Amino acid sequence: MRARGYNPPHLDRPAARKTPRVTEASPANPDPTDNDLLQRHIDGDESAFSQLVDRYQRELFSFLARFTGDAALADDVFQETFLQLHVSAGKFDMSRRLKPWLFTIAANKARDAMRKRTRRRALPLDAQVGNGDEGAATYADLIPADIPPPAETLVNNETRQAVRDIVAELPEGLRIVLVLCYFNGMAYKDIADVVQAPLGTVKSRLHTAVKAFADKWKVVAKQFGHD
Repeated sequence: MRARGYNPPHLDRPAARKTPRVTEASPANPDPTDNDLLQRHIDGDESAFSQLVDRYQRELFSFLARFTGDAALADDVFQETFLQLHVSAGKFDMSRRLKPWLFTIAANKARDAMRKRTRRRALPLDAQVGNGDEGAATYADLIPADIPPPAETLVNNETRQAVRDIVAELPEGLRIVLVLCYFNGMAYKDIADVVQAPLGTVKSRLHTAVKAFADKWKVVAKQFGHD
């Protein structure tokens, strides 16, 4: 499922904030940065915001779907995230990178939505862990060498469901770092910005999350007949 097409609301244009801007666009690199697009949106360029939505539609929705385990809820949170970005654009410090801030908004709104959720609609997760870029991994990479990996059986619906359940059962603080790192391929320093924790804490939580996943998978592996 993909997030619905998003049209920026017809609200008052956010007030511009005069701060140094992160910019990388040049004749040699014509693609505008996220910060360039946000500034253009603040300045009144109606197409800039849509470009930002398009740029992050797949990655952000993928994160929200895996974090919440609910495609419909993820879709709603996606819309709310970009509405908040529109409303708060003028408050953003342009000397910083936009992506961690965007994911912070999304994570906070996802937490709120999950607390309000009255029933759960599970989203099947793909076997591939990561976004397919360099550094992406599979669930097998999370499993110690002495534990049978699920790689060959991930095509089995029962196994995929078991893997999804393991991720869903992790405490929220561990689940978010695992999803951001292994599904979204986000750098540790950016994850630290999203979860608002020191870099060392992020690495510690990720280590704990991987171990927790491995321990739970070891039990599941026995259930599936792996010795």
